[in-house]
Amino acid sequence: MSSFKIEGNIVDIINKQIFYGELEVEAKRIKSINRISDAKGTLGFILPGFIDSHVHIESSMLIPSEFAKLAVVHGTVATVSDPHEIANVCGMEGVLFMINNGNSVPFKFNFGAPSCVPATTFETAGAELNHQEVTFLLERPEIKYLSEMMNFPGVLQQDEEVMKKIAAAHRLGKPVDGHAPGLRGDIAQQYIDAGISTDHECFTADEALDKLQKGMKILIREGSAAKNFEALIDLLHDWPHMMMFCSDDKHPDSLVENHINHICARAVAKGIDIFKVLQAACLNPINHYKLDVGRLTVGDFADFIIIDNLKDFKVRQTYINGLLVANEGKAVGEWTNPTTDDDDLVNQFNCSLKQVEDFIFPFQNQQQIPVIEALDGQLITNKISAHPKVVEGNVISDVENDILKIVVVNRYHDAPIATSFVKNFGLKAGAIASSVAHDSHNIIAVGVDDENICAAVNAVIIERGGVAGVGKGYTEVLPLPVAGLMSNKDGYKVAESYTSIDRFAKTLGSTLVAPFMTLSFMALLVIPKLKLSDKGLFDGEEFAFI
Repeated sequence: MSSFKIEGNIVDIINKQIFYGELEVEAKRIKSINRISDAKGTLGFILPGFIDSHVHIESSMLIPSEFAKLAVVHGTVATVSDPHEIANVCGMEGVLFMINNGNSVPFKFNFGAPSCVPATTFETAGAELNHQEVTFLLERPEIKYLSEMMNFPGVLQQDEEVMKKIAAAHRLGKPVDGHAPGLRGDIAQQYIDAGISTDHECFTADEALDKLQKGMKILIREGSAAKNFEALIDLLHDWPHMMMFCSDDKHPDSLVENHINHICARAVAKGIDIFKVLQAACLNPINHYKLDVGRLTVGDFADFIIIDNLKDFKVRQTYINGLLVANEGKAVGEWTNPTTDDDDLVNQFNCSLKQVEDFIFPFQNQQQIPVIEALDGQLITNKISAHPKVVEGNVISDVENDILKIVVVNRYHDAPIATSFVKNFGLKAGAIASSVAHDSHNIIAVGVDDENICAAVNAVIIERGGVAGVGKGYTEVLPLPVAGLMSNKDGYKVAESYTSIDRFAKTLGSTLVAPFMTLSFMALLVIPKLKLSDKGLFDGEEFAFI
């Protein structure tokens, strides 16, 4: 449909007013917006579409085309997407796969140039992107920004390669995303002064306020694992021009349920002014990243949604470039559903099957062992210690005290297995494993004994990527053949499979809200305090191996 008109309660975020009117769309853009005196009140509220201001599409376990099909149902019309997960596995080939697949559907993906591939030198990744390759990406129109600069020590120490990447973004007029958990005061100021303009890693209001006062924009994150909404949302009262909403990492079952619309509903329920909420959800990402997304003004692209009310934000319809892409809870219109053929998949998986003996951890007369304490709903961990449980000269999982063995297996070539121990996974039987292990995506597993850990790891290796659960006589696997991170199948079916394996992990005893998502972050070295890479146990505060 090249030209049409819609009536409804028009939400003008820019001028902070709501009026009944008629919206006319022609040739992908809004031709006119006219007030109507005789309000019929039948079509709900018309407002700009939602934007996820920082998300790793790969964490949905869906290729971009399938992610979009689920997201539009919730009124999302665009994302600001960092493809560094697939870049760490497949390098430039992976980034180009994401761009090309995203371009195959009517959705506005805005990708960044990954700044940290590999994320650190303390782990084995599958690729490297130097400043020349990053510059090549930044010169492409689809690339809107330099993705999160996780290597904050490199920024503070003015590492030459790091600074060249930042300089390239500035030269091309593109913003630089930040990643600075815990940085405060003068150190935070030094990081910001390097030209880094956002952060989505604030865990407390005090930290976020410190950065806001220094001119940094803060993203309120509510994903499947990391949830900072409650800690940060009250800042939106006073800083509506400086804040945005994001998911960061959103698993497929969670994406089926809701997206940015749910954050809006929660914010309004907290008493935040509706126009401040919608500014964060709809306008601020457009302004900051210079996105080609409509603001519901004349001449803009016709990217808008129709919702029932301004409380629960249930979406009736979603339009992108004037095209109806979602209607009453279902994606519709000219979706090509380009499920990628297996022959076209990008991946890198080169390790052999493991033996139970590979996971033995000899006792070395230590009185206590360092333990990662996982925190439900957070990426950060605590560093604690515990007395080891020793049987026949080897340290094993202490199921009674919930101190379980955790391992990271190099997926890029055969190498010794890194082993440590973790608390709060709660497994009473079996093991779970995943090739989604931020940021290098080696295989990570946790379990009650070496036999089950080995079986879970091998289930992932056989599929050349996936998430697996083993225990009580059963094995369940969700294959992820695209870089070991994503499925090429229908998004709703992937969500069903993920819900099933998540439920299975909980029948094994896990008490975590999202056990596989939490597991995937136990290898994320750039988030304190204690994490495990394929090379060993790592202190994220000292930025060194223990």
